[in-house]
Amino acid sequence: MKQITAIIIGAGGRGSAYAKHMHMMPEKYKVVAVADLNAEKCRVMREMHGFSEDMCFSDWKDLLALPKMADLAIIATSDDLHYEPAMKAISLGYNLLLEKPVAQTVKECTDIANAAKEKGVSVLVCHVLRYTPFYKKVKSIITSGQIGEIVSLDQTEAIGNVHFSHSFVRGNWHSEKEATPMILAKTCHDLDMAQWLIDKPCKKVSSFGSLTHFTEKNAPAGSPRRCIDGNCPHAETCVYNCETLYIHNPAGRPWKDIFKKQVATHDNFTDEELREALKRTDYGLCVYHANNDMVDHQIVNMEFADGVISHLSVNAFNGGGRYIRIYGTRGELYAFESDKEIYVYNFAEGKRYRIPVLEEGETIIGGHLGGDLGIVTDLYDYLTGNYTGNSIADIRVSVANHLIGFAAEESRHNDTVVQMDDYFKKNNYENL
Repeated sequence: MKQITAIIIGAGGRGSAYAKHMHMMPEKYKVVAVADLNAEKCRVMREMHGFSEDMCFSDWKDLLALPKMADLAIIATSDDLHYEPAMKAISLGYNLLLEKPVAQTVKECTDIANAAKEKGVSVLVCHVLRYTPFYKKVKSIITSGQIGEIVSLDQTEAIGNVHFSHSFVRGNWHSEKEATPMILAKTCHDLDMAQWLIDKPCKKVSSFGSLTHFTEKNAPAGSPRRCIDGNCPHAETCVYNCETLYIHNPAGRPWKDIFKKQVATHDNFTDEELREALKRTDYGLCVYHANNDMVDHQIVNMEFADGVISHLSVNAFNGGGRYIRIYGTRGELYAFESDKEIYVYNFAEGKRYRIPVLEEGETIIGGHLGGDLGIVTDLYDYLTGNYTGNSIADIRVSVANHLIGFAAEESRHNDTVVQMDDYFKKNNYENL
């Protein structure tokens, strides 16, 4: 069995997740080097995979300044650090596992796709939903013909109110100017999913959305700029109180652990050190006095070939989760992704069926509903020429689906309907 060698560029949550799954498959993968600013993360990676200390780099440029040393480069850096290492790794002949979004601009995305085509390397974008048992089952139901030809598709990306406040008000994706638009930063998965399930090219896009709630005008009377200051008269009742979320850690909420992973510099990071981090980072800001400009609700309407239409709604004001409803000529499919069952209504029989996502005895292993493990598993088969599934997409397909998101932003800002064929031509991108 061939062993795929890999280097990791970015050893945070996403890079570590893929590396851990590779560690579980030593006959298939071997991680040989890592680059990350955080020395502790590099140490953990080195000890897990057993490579030497001189294969730990604080800067990706130092790692990629060396001759090609592996089959695969995993790029899991922050959004603004995808483009340069991806282009450099492609030039060296690495295949890539590239965290989404591909890059921050249309040109950067198309540059990566075009460079990969010219160099003849494979670039797999981490659209992990394609690799989950849930969405693989949805896809298999469609391809089996149970619901006939798709007429329309409805998707809801319910971000969750606290998740939104953490990532898109206080967090790394709080600013459209500094990151990517929310429709790409959060829902490029869903745009990709629409094209994959419908399996036809997108022809038209329109979008509406805005930031309405997390603004200064909605700040409660007397609220300070930093809720960590301790003098907010609404501290006991505010669901976004940073000290409650990140220090007191309400039962069933993951935010303390998530925040600690983002700011901790050693294993025994104390609550007092967390409080100090809240005093110096945006996570300590009141959500109504933050530096955010991301929309908190948006819809994207898409028309695909043959008149198939799709509607994506993304919204902060909910408990979280993804919902999908597919209307076909022979039946209807409805599912909530965290359920282990999918519902199909059959027109001919006039009956509704429950279809389990997992067979009896099966379990979901790994993050993103099993998608993290799924993509690592399918990637190995793809790179070794043994892949027989239908989840993997060529980088040109992934970038074309990203361009739907950029076109949605053009529509939202300019109040227009974007013709996708014209949009591809305008951006000198050959759609498949």
